[in-house]
Amino acid sequence: MRTLTGKKFNPDKAHKLVSKERKAILPPDKIIEYLEVEANDVVADLGAGNGYFTIPIAKSTNNTVYAVDIEPKMLDMLKENAVKDNIENINYVVSDLVEIKLEDESVNKAIISMVIHEVSSIDHTLNEIKRILKPGGQLLLIEWKAIEMESGPPLHERIAATDMLETIQNANIDAELIDLNSQHYAVKARLK
Repeated sequence: MRTLTGKKFNPDKAHKLVSKERKAILPPDKIIEYLEVEANDVVADLGAGNGYFTIPIAKSTNNTVYAVDIEPKMLDMLKENAVKDNIENINYVVSDLVEIKLEDESVNKAIISMVIHEVSSIDHTLNEIKRILKPGGQLLLIEWKAIEMESGPPLHERIAATDMLETIQNANIDAELIDLNSQHYAVKARLK
């Protein structure tokens, strides 16, 4: 699998993450249904940004949600959004995804959305996700389809759905592909 230099999302473009267009094509409540969040789940949102998935996940569990992002400004925006919604079960973690600043086996569910194409090593990030997940833990990975379109990263940075599925399966994780819409796919995975 390819290795990138590693990038991070520009906080000045954060408004795009909660646009009406994005909510129409990737409705957060519907997407997180694939993660099957239950009341006692501890969840990590890896690359949480300003909380597009974090906030609905935090509303779905009474337990801790770790909002992990490399950019402190994004987490500050998420904190503001959580305060507006009276959400108090989010822990904010400034961290890259090469060495995730969470304890071993600290979560039983994780989501990583539109971020894996930006990490410096996908294999290393998958190993980190495996490390923080409890045995039998679930992962929901969402990415851009590897097709040319106006929105999202350039085509050369995108990862084909079948390649991503194979990479996850090669990491010894049970996984299945989900076609979300014309622009995005998901991989639903569970540790063995």
